[in-house]
Amino acid sequence: MAGVVLISLILATIILNAFASASQFSIVGYSPEDLASEGRLSELFEDWGSRYGKVYNGLGGERDRRLGIFKENLLYIDAHNRGNHSYWLGLNQFSDLSNEEFGARFFGLRPVDEYAAVHDGSNMQHDGLLSAVPDSIDWRQKGAVTAVKNQGNCGGCWAFSTTGAIEGINKIFSGDLISLSEQELLDCDTRVDNGCNGGLMQNAFQFIVENGGIDTESDYPYKAVQSFCDSNKKNARVVVIDGYKTIPGGDENTLKQAVATQPVSVAIEGAGANIQHYAGGVYTGPCGEKVNHGVLVVGYDSENALDYWIVKNSWGAAWGEAGYVRIRRNTGVTQGLCSINTLASYPVKTGPNPPNPGPSPPSPTAPEQMCDNYHSCPSSHTCCCSVLVGSWCLSWGCCSMQSAVCCPDHKHCCPGDHPICSTQQGFCLKNLQEKTGTKAYVSTPATFNWINFWKQLGRKVFI
Repeated sequence: MAGVVLISLILATIILNAFASASQFSIVGYSPEDLASEGRLSELFEDWGSRYGKVYNGLGGERDRRLGIFKENLLYIDAHNRGNHSYWLGLNQFSDLSNEEFGARFFGLRPVDEYAAVHDGSNMQHDGLLSAVPDSIDWRQKGAVTAVKNQGNCGGCWAFSTTGAIEGINKIFSGDLISLSEQELLDCDTRVDNGCNGGLMQNAFQFIVENGGIDTESDYPYKAVQSFCDSNKKNARVVVIDGYKTIPGGDENTLKQAVATQPVSVAIEGAGANIQHYAGGVYTGPCGEKVNHGVLVVGYDSENALDYWIVKNSWGAAWGEAGYVRIRRNTGVTQGLCSINTLASYPVKTGPNPPNPGPSPPSPTAPEQMCDNYHSCPSSHTCCCSVLVGSWCLSWGCCSMQSAVCCPDHKHCCPGDHPICSTQQGFCLKNLQEKTGTKAYVSTPATFNWINFWKQLGRKVFI
């Protein structure tokens, strides 16, 4: 195994230094020729856009703006790769985003000081597991890790970290690897957590304990947007846990002990440009200190005298090492690189799962929200006027969250906890001092009820 890893690293280094003759064969997504002229850069941008399904509207020069950001990112990536580092950067689905946009869109962890954890008897501090741990472990090789998932344009990382940890302990305890539902957590775990606008793994563990279990991914599939809670699927309860434990912040040795027994939910600071463009190798920084992203540690190992954690992300398999990042450990810093040692927890399972109930029956459709006599939105949305004439709203749009703030441009909306619209930059801010916040949502057209329209028209004609 070690020989295979060493050979792979040597080959990767050779390719990195020499690159490839054509960008489609390069592990970093580009070749030296691509940097030689504007024409080649534009061709690379088109090829990259086709690969990742990027489509830009023709308004306001959006394509040209994205091309400019793409070029800046590519030059940043290339400059890093020409240095002497233990990891390399590459093109991925985030390559047309500025780092500010990236930081605002894909992070949904709300740490304890901002998003209070739910505490009760099942939230127990870790009390030690092993007197000795193996030098390395990879739960992927033991069949305890599901395929890499993609949270999409939703800050639901906390839900993916939660399900990943439960999927792992369920496999270890029961022998069954079952992909679990992040959507159930987004829709139903709303006492403290807030769907795509953020949450905390400990809260989600507690919700599952109190709910008596969690449904499967196949029965309650992911939509990348918070919706109404499907009560039938919430009550399916395919996999159960008995509680969860937290690891003292900054205790890397205890975190290692826990990972030696099962996959563990952790939080990191992941909004930096190098994380955005990470493509492979042992990541050694830079990182900030304030955690904002929930991920899953599925193992640990060493390479070229660098100890590292094996971390499963939720940005799809096109990012990093097929969806994973290796983050250096044993740095000598208490909080660990990217603060990975500060907010770790894992589920406890001691009992069997209940009999599988099978596919859930369809749940009743929640009543639509009426914007006026003729326009309606789904119950989980907010009505926002899209065309205002004087004091009369001529047309309505639907914002894909409840209790949203409708922006003055009549196109966007913001979460209630980020009520200040900065739509030119596409951000929603908590206060005017913030430079970037969470992403602004674009409203979709409301449904026009023609039946009501003709009824009202008929009444006016015949009265």
